Amino acid sequence: MSALAPGSTIGIIGGGQLGRMLAMAAARLGYRTIVLDPEGDCPAAQVANEQIVAAYDDAHGLARLGTACDVVTYEFENVPVNAARSLAASHAVYPPPRALEVAQDRLTEKEFLNKAGIPTAPFRAVDSGAELTEALDIMGGSGVLKTRRLGYDGKGQKIFRDAGGDQTHGVYEGMGGVPLILEGFVPFATEISVVAARCQDGTSRAFDPAENLHRGGILKSSTVPAKVAPQTIEAARAATLRILDALDYVGVIGVEFFVLGDGSVIANEIAPRVHNSGHWTEAACAVSQFEQHIRAITGLPLGDPKRHSDCVMENLIGDEVGMVGELLAEPDLVLHLYGKSEARPGRKMGHFTRLMRRG
Repeated sequence: MSALAPGSTIGIIGGGQLGRMLAMAAARLGYRTIVLDPEGDCPAAQVANEQIVAAYDDAHGLARLGTACDVVTYEFENVPVNAARSLAASHAVYPPPRALEVAQDRLTEKEFLNKAGIPTAPFRAVDSGAELTEALDIMGGSGVLKTRRLGYDGKGQKIFRDAGGDQTHGVYEGMGGVPLILEGFVPFATEISVVAARCQDGTSRAFDPAENLHRGGILKSSTVPAKVAPQTIEAARAATLRILDALDYVGVIGVEFFVLGDGSVIANEIAPRVHNSGHWTEAACAVSQFEQHIRAITGLPLGDPKRHSDCVMENLIGDEVGMVGELLAEPDLVLHLYGKSEARPGRKMGHFTRLMRRG
């Protein structure tokens, strides 16, 4: 497929901050963007050419988007799979709906990773209170119980440590009686993530892994370079590229890994989209993850993912957005606010990246 010409239109399902940064990257390359989101004046709509205000599964809205755009992408992994498949039957949709299907169900995701030869934490499907008790017994009374579908930033989870059978009473029902998964604890030394892209001809490029710190289940900071061994970096990159090929992927993906004490890695989760832990690339690389995604889905050559600076990216969460004046007084700091009108606890309002130039 030849590259889309400047002036072509990209559809983005989802109007949050990731969609906003995708629209900004698309504009730099000469593309128009149309955002579909149920919320008017969402962050992405503030910088896009047009917004279709409609639910993500609204057939009329999706049809309008597909007809008006030369290619369609999405900024979050909970786009209804059936909607994406229906759109992909007659329009170019990247990443492929199969990636959504895998990422939306934690059990399907773990089984996919294991089939691809990529290790994960031990896991058990939980579909009843009795199965929860049995799964906890198998895992020695400890683990993280999660909803299989939906849930992010620590939501939809319950932690067990040395739990007995009495501690499981009513838990399954209390989490909604929906399909769950129990994941065993992993004695990891640190967490890293790899953001990589694959284009339509199968060419892939990976950015340097970031070392991540979380607070309250929400990513707080990503540091590059990660303080891990070269063989760990190579193992994480190789696993990520294997995932891209297995999904016949087009676009940017984020893959989170736990690094064990011996330097080996196990995959934690897949995000079939641009990723929060890759925000540092807009400040420390000539080509950001957002531009890389636009290049991939439009058929342009992928850019060089090499970084020109070491850096630390931090999210501004809730009232931390009030630090803006103080932050802008710092040298070598790149700030990005998301255009959200209300600062709520746990809400990502923006991020900043401190650069530490090398040499």
